[in-house]
Amino acid sequence: MNSIASVTLGVTDPAAARDFYEQAFGTVAPLRVRETAEPSTGFRGFTLSLVVSQPANVRALVDAAVAAGAEALKPAAKSLWGYGGVVQAPDGTVWQLASSSKKDTGPASRAFDEFVLLLGVDDVSATKRFYVERGLAVGKSYGSKYVEFETGSSPVKLSLYKRRGLAKVAGVAPDGTGSHRLTIDAGTESFTDPDGFVWAPASA
Repeated sequence: MNSIASVTLGVTDPAAARDFYEQAFGTVAPLRVRETAEPSTGFRGFTLSLVVSQPANVRALVDAAVAAGAEALKPAAKSLWGYGGVVQAPDGTVWQLASSSKKDTGPASRAFDEFVLLLGVDDVSATKRFYVERGLAVGKSYGSKYVEFETGSSPVKLSLYKRRGLAKVAGVAPDGTGSHRLTIDAGTESFTDPDGFVWAPASA
């Protein structure tokens, strides 16, 4: 298991969710939605990120998302590491829109270079071991705080972050209960990781 084909969000209204994402981000091939009534409150323990080439693209994505009905959790702004903003979709999913560049080099667009799934976990070291035992290779690791896995040409990048730290980055309270409303589509088997994140065969 070294490639994630897509991620599936559980939403109450799939048609409305698809319409929002089309208006906000255009075509996002690794993203799917399915209808669910699973109870979920507060922070769902993960964020999705679109990594882009320049600040103008961050602003374009943030503005389009807000115009389509998202809530701006953090306005687009410069930071120590680059430029970024955070929005929450109407279905509750938190999105980070980010660029490592602080300068624009061309016209604004909603094109993105990477699609990243960040899982907020209780014990980064333990969850890292769980995934390594299932065949994922570690690309970058910063002790017990952050791990980035090697996923090759996979359309979805995977990283681990402390849950409370991820909530702080996202601009939300860390508390949450119920379903993550997220399925990670990869490999050929179904399983649930130590933090309750569900994996399903990509063909499903």
